[in-house]
Amino acid sequence: MSSKDLYSKIQETVAALKAHTFDPPRVGIILGTGLGGLAGEIRVQAKIPYDQLPHFPVSTVETHHGFVILGALSGTPVVAFQGRFHVYEGYDAQRVTYPVRVAKALGCSTLVVSSAVGGI
Repeated sequence: MSSKDLYSKIQETVAALKAHTFDPPRVGIILGTGLGGLAGEIRVQAKIPYDQLPHFPVSTVETHHGFVILGALSGTPVVAFQGRFHVYEGYDAQRVTYPVRVAKALGCSTLVVSSAVGGI
């Protein structure tokens, strides 16, 4: 996909999200395995399923719930992505990073990403 096409898609996703909130988020949070409970601490303005947003990937991992949450955490406007995307799900790097790009386009200057990472 060209950068122009990607930009247009991100703008459509952002417009859909902005229709649900009055406070532009300053912090983006990608809730991976292990930090999903933080979603319960957010004062929610809107909770939108990934599959209801234009061009947004859908997580296939069972424990990744698949919601964008707009609201406030300790008074700070946030956008939280409840579930991540992976190359092993068949997504390329451009799709895996889509939430990061959307958070930036929404106005986030800080990004927090969590993940439970194990090894043998």
